[in-house]
Amino acid sequence: MAVAPRAVVVHRRTEYQELVDRHGTPQQADFFLKTRGRSLDEIRDRDQAVRVAFTEVVNQIPRDWRQGRVERGDLGRFRFDPEDVVIAVGQDGLVANVAKYLDGQPVIGVNPEPAINPGVLVPHEARDVGGLLASVLSSEAHFTPRTMVEAETDDGQRLSALNEIYIGHATHQSARYEIALPDGRHELQSSSGILCGTGTGCSGWCRSAWLERRSTLALPEPTGSELVWFVREAWPSPVTGTDLTAGLLTGAESLEIIVRHDHLVMFGDGIEADAIGLSWGQRAVLRLAPRQLMAVAP
Repeated sequence: MAVAPRAVVVHRRTEYQELVDRHGTPQQADFFLKTRGRSLDEIRDRDQAVRVAFTEVVNQIPRDWRQGRVERGDLGRFRFDPEDVVIAVGQDGLVANVAKYLDGQPVIGVNPEPAINPGVLVPHEARDVGGLLASVLSSEAHFTPRTMVEAETDDGQRLSALNEIYIGHATHQSARYEIALPDGRHELQSSSGILCGTGTGCSGWCRSAWLERRSTLALPEPTGSELVWFVREAWPSPVTGTDLTAGLLTGAESLEIIVRHDHLVMFGDGIEADAIGLSWGQRAVLRLAPRQLMAVAP
């Protein structure tokens, strides 16, 4: 007998839930906000919108499907199976959070707050989930594959991300390393770290670096297959340079970082709690990931 498909609903705790947990009761949370000229009502309304969307999504999962639910903080301990269909209910960043744990599973992004969230990675409404699941099951769904970036260390550790990977000091202070480009050029640098991102990530941190330096680089498109990299705040000194601070990676090209510091970190999509430590002399290679995020298109 064939195994029934499983719909895995991914969600995250709302600001309302976190505030109530921090202060003990809704009344105490409301008092805290009122002392700062704010009200709990807006945050409560947003929490309710997420709850309504979540319930509607769950109700549209066919009864003969298996179900799984996982909160963002537990993703690292959750096992995704090949036949899963992932439904992310929340902000765009939630899709990036789950992407690193997947290997080809379809992802349906649901936006519970379209008036607030851009919806780039969560373009669907909760009411559409039933039809989207049916289209995935019948192989009629349309997908928007999104490039991911991967880093591999010389001791075999790997990290992938949908938006960008950061290598630098944990506190974002000066980090020393040697950077080596695909064309053979290399440079010893001291900077606030390196960003290597995808076209999807070019709407976030990488774009901020691009705008700040008024770069003339053509950023990759959201579904493009190139990577862009930036060195943040490179510092010139008698032994460190500032010539190699930005560029593109295409095809099999890679960017190599050789650590010249006692301890640096490497993490993806802003999740510093899931960082890989890098020690003096260690190497990390940044390149296109061999897998993509398979986002179900509208």
